[in-house]
Amino acid sequence: MPLTRDFEDMLRSLLAKGKEEGNLHLDVIAGDLHRIVGGYPGPQHRMPLCCDVMRKAMKPGDEVLSSPPKGKGATLNIRYYLPR
Repeated sequence: MPLTRDFEDMLRSLLAKGKEEGNLHLDVIAGDLHRIVGGYPGPQHRMPLCCDVMRKAMKPGDEVLSSPPKGKGATLNIRYYLPR
């Protein structure tokens, strides 16, 4: 089962890769991030934790492009501007 640190590390890695590639921003969808980290989909998924990590990583200027009705779900999509 993934831990907070697992989501943080993978998100940091994705942002670093986006920066290295010269992107101006990186859009991250919670379901995709969780699939990369592992354990999703599955009966013991950690989607609320994944979404919390994504929101906590936001900096001024970053945007929530879409959010599920309750705020924590696989369709949460956040645009992180680069470089950070």
